[in-house]
Amino acid sequence: MKSAGNLLKETRLRLNLRYRDVTLASQRLAKLHGNDEFIIALSRLADIENKGIAPSIYRIYSLCVIYRLDVREVLTWYGVPVESFREDTLTFRQPSTHLLPDAAPDDGPGAYDHTSGTSAPPERDSPRSTPSTLEKGWDLSSSGESTSTTKRIPASASWFARSIMGGIPKKPIRLGMIGEQDHSMSPIIPAGSVVLIDESRKRIVPSGWKNEFERPVYFLETRENFLCRWCAEQDGVLITIPHPASTLSPESFRMPAEADVVGEVVGLAMRRPQVRAPRTRS
Repeated sequence: MKSAGNLLKETRLRLNLRYRDVTLASQRLAKLHGNDEFIIALSRLADIENKGIAPSIYRIYSLCVIYRLDVREVLTWYGVPVESFREDTLTFRQPSTHLLPDAAPDDGPGAYDHTSGTSAPPERDSPRSTPSTLEKGWDLSSSGESTSTTKRIPASASWFARSIMGGIPKKPIRLGMIGEQDHSMSPIIPAGSVVLIDESRKRIVPSGWKNEFERPVYFLETRENFLCRWCAEQDGVLITIPHPASTLSPESFRMPAEADVVGEVVGLAMRRPQVRAPRTRS
């Protein structure tokens, strides 16, 4: 397997660029951005290509700009598992509810772009053409402790979104993760659940449901954190209502100064609690 340095060298030679050409180009880039960290000296470029020296994040950017390379692809050359970014964000538990990044470094093949309502085709011979995590089985046991969402449906969530929505979503859908310590809507939406959020449904529905299961649940962004609650609105004040079983009290926020409605929760996946069988005496 070729090293990252060899791959960079092959790219430079294919473009018929000399060391000096790369250095001069990086100097122009550094001047453009007012940061000398983008400069790649001749000796440093030689070390990167021949001695396995890993370039800094600024020099990686310079090389990708000069060589017309995808930053994500070059990162994989250095062993950075970019394709696992979405899954890796779920392995670290956090105490509070939060939004996931709007877009992962690589959403993979079939990623749904709600702005165009289309799915991107997979690239041939690309690491991104590997099976998605959800299609292999999403390990919810390693989910974070805080809620999160995405503006694009990544390949790792496309199966989940299609199964819940009954086809490819035609509306702006985001994914959310309910925090491990967020029991505000339990047992309807237990802590650690993955939720689908319809961004087109921001208006608080005041009535029309028959029971608590039919009552709309909204995903909210406040100036301090994120919430998943029932809601009521009165005179520009948003009242968030947790499930009675949570023993939490309702909270009020002025809109839009103190809180925004991300959207309505339209689907969820949750893990069942694991009950250990009692020990039997021998």
